[in-house]
Amino acid sequence: MKPFYITTTLPYVNSDPHFGFAVEIIRADIIARWKRELGHEVFFNTGTDEHGIKIYRKATEQGIDPQTYVDGFSKQFRVLRELLDLSWNNFVRTTDPHHIAAAEKFWTIVNERGYIYKKFYSIKYCVGCELEKTDSELVDGKCPIHPTYELELINEENYFFKASAFQAQLLELYKRPLVLPDSRLGEVRAFVERGVEDFSISRLASKMPWGVPVPNDPAQVMYVWFDALVSYLSAIGWPENTTSFEKWWPAVQYCGKDNLRQQSAMWQSMLAAAGLPFSEKIIINGFIVSDGKKMSKSIGNVISPADVVAEFGVDAVRYYVARRVSPFEDSDVTMDKIRDAFNADLANGLGNLVSRTIKMAATYGVTVSREHWAEVEMNLKASSAYAEYAGHLDSYNIQLASDVIWNDITKLDIFIQEKKPFIKVKTDPEGAKADLVYVLDALWGIAVYLRPIMPSTSEKIAESLRTMSLAEGLFPRKDVKK
Repeated sequence: MKPFYITTTLPYVNSDPHFGFAVEIIRADIIARWKRELGHEVFFNTGTDEHGIKIYRKATEQGIDPQTYVDGFSKQFRVLRELLDLSWNNFVRTTDPHHIAAAEKFWTIVNERGYIYKKFYSIKYCVGCELEKTDSELVDGKCPIHPTYELELINEENYFFKASAFQAQLLELYKRPLVLPDSRLGEVRAFVERGVEDFSISRLASKMPWGVPVPNDPAQVMYVWFDALVSYLSAIGWPENTTSFEKWWPAVQYCGKDNLRQQSAMWQSMLAAAGLPFSEKIIINGFIVSDGKKMSKSIGNVISPADVVAEFGVDAVRYYVARRVSPFEDSDVTMDKIRDAFNADLANGLGNLVSRTIKMAATYGVTVSREHWAEVEMNLKASSAYAEYAGHLDSYNIQLASDVIWNDITKLDIFIQEKKPFIKVKTDPEGAKADLVYVLDALWGIAVYLRPIMPSTSEKIAESLRTMSLAEGLFPRKDVKK
């Protein structure tokens, strides 16, 4: 089957990993696991973005050199692999020597093709976004995404990328569903239709030395976005390993809605300038807010993924991301909401269903062969329900795929309440056993469904069915801490 390449954005290493990035990388992991389940060879990439003025200033404030600063934070993002049960097979850093060489080569190619020039300019700049801001994008004179940052004025001579040359190509590109959801595709199309402006792609090294040097001009360093986006190519061996590049590219990319223009307009025009194929798909996430406010350290509403895992376990976090967070729009997340979902859907729902079914089956002497489970799985994958579930995952709507699973859980609870095998066993033991086998078969199906979403829980359910035993409840109820 066709090899599949998926990548997250590379988060800035100017703070600890937050719940918003956990959502993005869990979603990418679910899709990567799903593609492997289908038989694809998968390249799952993530990493850290380590250049730019925000990082340079943070390091300077702490009195350490930038490389030492980013080394420490990058390790904290690597920890997410085990913390969130992730299956990435590549972690790229934009300070890696290979990536730096790839960024320099990309610049050289684009320059040789005539799409880079130098000019003096003056702009308003948001350090939080690392982006130029026009007056129409501001609210009360501030960036709406980073209102605590003061806009800065940049007046200097830098290199520019001739993005304006690619307006027609971008509009032609948007005729296919490059961006999900459709509303975001419409948004970026409207942005490009209004006119694509050239943008600065370098900074004076005398003012901001922390970046990839511009080839043949050490007085300038690359603008952080021009450098970081090339990581999607350097991660798969570009430019020297053409076999690897041709095997994996183009990629499916996850990003937040504040990255829409950068990923689906800026990056695509850069690829065209280098003579490289466009991205395969760009999935746009909404923001994660808490109690109606964007998560911010200054107001104290940031949720750490490590804290959530410590309280509820990794598969509970993966469940919440999969089913309780909107796949494309903003979602309000609090610890109380996670706890409510845990108790309702996992402790009282899935966990209780598995526990009481296995207990009844063991008590009534129900046994099932391993060959039986293989047949059950084969029949499941030929069913219309599985086709619906697969269709949602293929469309990157993990929430609807999860709903298919929990609809089955609800139906099984109703089946048990109606059939009452725990009563029927007294008068019709064979009938009770037949009812339980029906439920056990459905539980095996749930374990199959859960493989990409909650891999540990999937295996625990499968092992319980193989042995007809369950040591402890899957999800012990969580009460509010006093």
